[in-house]
Amino acid sequence: MSFRTKFILTLLSATLTLYTAVGGWISTRAQQPANDPNAQLRIFESVLQHIQNDYVDEPNMDKVRAGALRGLAYGLDPYSTYLTPEQVREFNAGNKENQTGIGAELSQYASYLYIIAPMKGSPADQAGLKAGDIIEYIDTKATRDISLYDAKQLLNGPAGSEVKLRVLRANTTPLTISVKRGSSRAAAAEARMEAGRVGILRINSFADGEAAEARTRLQDLVKQGAQKIVVDLRDTAGGSLPEAVAVANLFIKDGVIAQTIGREGKALKTFTADPKATIFSGPVVALIDIGTAGAAEVVASALLDRNRGQVVGEKSFGAGTEQQLFSLRGGDGLLLTTIKWASANGKTFLGEDRAHSGVAPTVEVKGAEVSEAVDPDELTGNDDDEIVKPEVGNEKREATTPAPAAKPASEDLQLKKALELLKDKPAQRAA
Repeated sequence: MSFRTKFILTLLSATLTLYTAVGGWISTRAQQPANDPNAQLRIFESVLQHIQNDYVDEPNMDKVRAGALRGLAYGLDPYSTYLTPEQVREFNAGNKENQTGIGAELSQYASYLYIIAPMKGSPADQAGLKAGDIIEYIDTKATRDISLYDAKQLLNGPAGSEVKLRVLRANTTPLTISVKRGSSRAAAAEARMEAGRVGILRINSFADGEAAEARTRLQDLVKQGAQKIVVDLRDTAGGSLPEAVAVANLFIKDGVIAQTIGREGKALKTFTADPKATIFSGPVVALIDIGTAGAAEVVASALLDRNRGQVVGEKSFGAGTEQQLFSLRGGDGLLLTTIKWASANGKTFLGEDRAHSGVAPTVEVKGAEVSEAVDPDELTGNDDDEIVKPEVGNEKREATTPAPAAKPASEDLQLKKALELLKDKPAQRAA
């Protein structure tokens, strides 16, 4: 296949954007089959001819190419992206020395930078950022105009430096929160006992080594007499798939725990339970919310698919992917999602939209602060959105608005429901 053909094929998904720029060709696109490569190629060739022959100035085709590639990746998922030659070099070299972030798991939703969950104890957490917050601006850069990858690069910087974020949060005016960059290490797993011999196992991270920590905490609970367990996965996002499988295996002694899925829904790898790794066989309930994503969804879905316990809370976010960098002839690259994580039943956590993503709880219980989270599906990307409008006469206000003071702790309705479900469950001895 020639370079010209490869180049044209990579730009197919960007044709609608280019098409809009040249006006009248949109109507003919509607007459073409959506996934007919030949039809799309003819449209794209026509658009290129118009740009080359009819555009008012001499077009810079390198810029046209880069813009089209960005549009292509943007139309796939938040984690696929076009990289410039400089970004490719940085990607291959790894993290820059002395560059740190804010300690939050991020995605992109309704064209905005979206906080899935801040890491407990991280700069983002300490600054008052919450799961469900939308970052409209990073300093003066609108996140609506850039990719998730570019937004993460803007958030990174020298340790101790500050970055100002304009945050959209429902039921309040837009906030400008200053976050001091710094290295973050997720808090280790936590454990405590509740009445009725119920142990609470709080998983804060699925980073490398955290499954072993969770195992130790669970063993401590068993030693203290725990006969029932609540696994708290709320606001836990990111982490590795093997760590998640290892945590699920603590409660599941046989069968499939998770899968990875490739093109055309093909299962690439299946993760099965090791009976020797299971240490608890009693009743289990998991807690999830909108801040539950990635590895935590593996655990929640495994408990459901293997009929090991109920899941209480709100539908999880929906994440868990792996990317591969494809180098292009000009030195730039395409970071493309090639693998999705999936439950034991083969359902991927990242779907085509919000309605088809995440893990649904068996018992839905809204969190105490659910009303304060922005629903990204209600944001259109227009400045006339009520929640997006800056405050009138706000030009002279303070540049930095402190995060709102913490409210008194309210009753944990999700945990309360989990304890109610376990109350009538017959206790079983540990495996």
